Amino acid sequence: GVIDGMGGVGGVSVVGGVIDGVGGAAAAQAERKLTRTQKRKFDEMNHVERSVKDLRPMEQLCEKEHEEKTKVKNIEVIEMGRFEMDCWYYSPYPEEFCTEQKMFLCEYCLKYMRKSKTLLRHKGKCGLYHPPGNEIYRHPQDGGSMDKRPQLSIFEVDGARSGVYCQNLCLLSKLFLDHK
Repeated sequence: GVIDGMGGVGGVSVVGGVIDGVGGAAAAQAERKLTRTQKRKFDEMNHVERSVKDLRPMEQLCEKEHEEKTKVKNIEVIEMGRFEMDCWYYSPYPEEFCTEQKMFLCEYCLKYMRKSKTLLRHKGKCGLYHPPGNEIYRHPQDGGSMDKRPQLSIFEVDGARSGVYCQNLCLLSKLFLDHK
């Protein structure tokens, strides 16, 4: 069935009397009006965003200002290791790093730089060869391959210990995600 989140104040109603193939008493119970708390929980669980009109005036102003600033992506291309990637969305990197056509990132610590020369100098000093934290999963390559390095490794990173790394990871991910 279809759930209509546009019912009256704080109301969610069921269209067609069926939710996920369940009818009868369950559908009748679902047709009742929800309290504001239940609606809020429903909206949070189903990622329903509030309209800008529903916000307080000061929040509306902040939201509109944020939307204007983030409409246009600020970084076109990033180079990370041997990969060059076109960016999709705005990310709140500091203004001085957004002026160049391309931004350079260390593939291990995710530190961002404006120039390739700075990245080369950084690589000589950077002591990381994998993300900080513990490797929690490793998927090996196919048996026929001569290269014995892992194809995929997943790391668990503690934000309290590696705050700068986590911040850089968030900035990087925001380049490819509309909403974090």
